[in-house]
Amino acid sequence: MIRIVLTGGGTGGHIFPLVSVAKKIREKESAIELLYIGSDNDLERRVMSENGIPTKYVMSGKMRRYSSLANFSDLFKIPIGIIQSLWHLLWYMPDVVFSKGGYVSVPVAFAAWVYSIPILTHESDSVPGVANRVIGSMSDRIAISYPSTRRYFSEKKVFLTGNPVRDDIDKGDKNNFLKKYNLTESRPLILVLGGSQGARNINVAITATLAELVKICQVIHQTGELKYEETVKMARESGIKENRDGYYPIPFIESSEMKDVLAAADVVISRAGANSISEIAANGKPAILIPLPSAANNHQGMNAYYLAENSSAIVLEESNLGRNMLVQKIESLLNDRELRERISENIKEFYHADAPDKIAQGIIDLVNG
Repeated sequence: MIRIVLTGGGTGGHIFPLVSVAKKIREKESAIELLYIGSDNDLERRVMSENGIPTKYVMSGKMRRYSSLANFSDLFKIPIGIIQSLWHLLWYMPDVVFSKGGYVSVPVAFAAWVYSIPILTHESDSVPGVANRVIGSMSDRIAISYPSTRRYFSEKKVFLTGNPVRDDIDKGDKNNFLKKYNLTESRPLILVLGGSQGARNINVAITATLAELVKICQVIHQTGELKYEETVKMARESGIKENRDGYYPIPFIESSEMKDVLAAADVVISRAGANSISEIAANGKPAILIPLPSAANNHQGMNAYYLAENSSAIVLEESNLGRNMLVQKIESLLNDRELRERISENIKEFYHADAPDKIAQGIIDLVNG
C-alpha cells in the first residue's frame, strides 16, 4: 500500500489542483492511501470529504514581508505547526509528500524533510513565494508551470508540467448554464471572478459600473460567500437588483458548475491566480486580469504581465479600477472581434491538459525510487 500526503494552502487555488492530481494517482495505482494535511477551513473540509480524502490539520503561521501584529502571534504558530506535522507524519509515515505550496505546507514539508520522506512540490506562479522557495530547498522534485520559473530552483530538481486543473474544466455545457439562470444567448455574458473568497475591491468596482454594464451585457458575478450581502446591497444602491436586469451575483461557484459558466462566458474578469488563469485558458476565453496587489512577491502581477507580454490577456491594475477604465476595457473586448479572437487563441497556450498526469507520475516515480 502506497501512502501519500497532500498539503497546500486553504484556498481553491491550492485545493482543487491537489484533488486533480489525487484523482490521477488513483487512476494509476489501485493500492493507494491519501491523507490531506491543511489548515482546517470550510472549503478544505468540504472538498476533501467530497473526494473521499481523509484530513488532518495543523496550525500555521504566515511569513509576511510587511509590518503586522499577526507576525508576532504567527511566530508561535509556526513551531506548533511543525510539532503537529511531525506527530501526524510519524503515525502515518507516508511514502511521499506532495505539496502545492503556501505557508500551510511549510511545517508539513519540514517534518517530511526531518524524516527523510521524499517531497514533490508544485509552483504554479511565474515567481515563487517565500513558502515555496523554502519548500523547494527541501524538495526532491519541483514541478513548475512557467518556463521562467526555473531560475528560482535547482535545475536538476525542476520539470515543466503546467498547472493542474480539473480534467473536465473545458467540457462545460453552455446551454445548461444559460437555462439555469434564464440568460439569453443574444447578449454577451461577462463572468467576474475574485477568487474562491471573492475580492472586495473588484466587487465595489463592478457594482459601481453596473448601470452601464447591464446596458451592453449580462453579468455573472462570484462575490465570495462572506461578501455576498454587502455586494448585493451595493448593487441595489446603484439601482440594480440581483437576479434581474442582467445582473446575477453568486456567492461561490461550485466546482461542478464552473466548467459550465466558463463555457457560457464571452469575457472573464478575474484575479491573476495561477488556477484561475489555467481554467480560463482551458476554455480559451478572453480575459481582463486584475492582479491582487498584496499577493506575495507580486506573483499575481507577474503572472498577469507574463500573459500580457504574449498578447494572451488584458491587464488592469487595481489602482486603475475606476468606472471609466473598467467599462472601457470591457467594451474594447466586446466590440473588437479581432482582439477577442487573438487573446482567446493565445491564452490557450497556458493550459496544459496533461499537467495532473505528469505530476502524478512524478510522485509515483519518487515512491518507486
